[in-house]
Amino acid sequence: MAKAVLPAGYDVPDSDQPLEIELKEPWLAALLAWLMPGLGHIYQGRTGKGVLFFVCVFGTFAFGMLLGEGKVVYASLPQQEPWRWQYYCQLGVGLPAMPALMQRRLVSQGRQPMWNGFMAPPLDTPQRWVDDSDHESKQPNELAEWTVAMHPMFEIGTVYTVIAGLLNVLVICDAYAGPLVLLPKRNEDGGG
Repeated sequence: MAKAVLPAGYDVPDSDQPLEIELKEPWLAALLAWLMPGLGHIYQGRTGKGVLFFVCVFGTFAFGMLLGEGKVVYASLPQQEPWRWQYYCQLGVGLPAMPALMQRRLVSQGRQPMWNGFMAPPLDTPQRWVDDSDHESKQPNELAEWTVAMHPMFEIGTVYTVIAGLLNVLVICDAYAGPLVLLPKRNEDGGG
């Protein structure tokens, strides 16, 4: 058990003692918070905060996936252009972004992706695309086809999932270090 203790120069309402908050195994709480947003807080007994983080962070991630039709989270193949740097931010969400690594491995081994291509990297082969006016065009690869077909939702969905991953990094820090408590510092004359 670890304790988060408010420093001694600060007033704690209705108490002369410093504020202490029990934190169960900060490293385990941080790992759980990475695996699933809010799970580390629930493990520590901070259930309200855990549920709030789950709803906000996972909800943002799921909304981004919905906007991008399940294609905005993928890990690019070696030497695939453009390199998918966004995935490293999306990976901050933990388990919800992990299928992309499995799909990448399958595709790099020349095997078919699972789950109807959910989170699989785009193919580098030319793609035929027909727009709403029945005009046909040939896109250089599947990523270009996704971008054109879902414009602007593919980009917006990517932004939502990246933000969710980065927000969960803050959730992980909170699970590890405990809450940030800001109280006014005591004046030397004893007043507030």
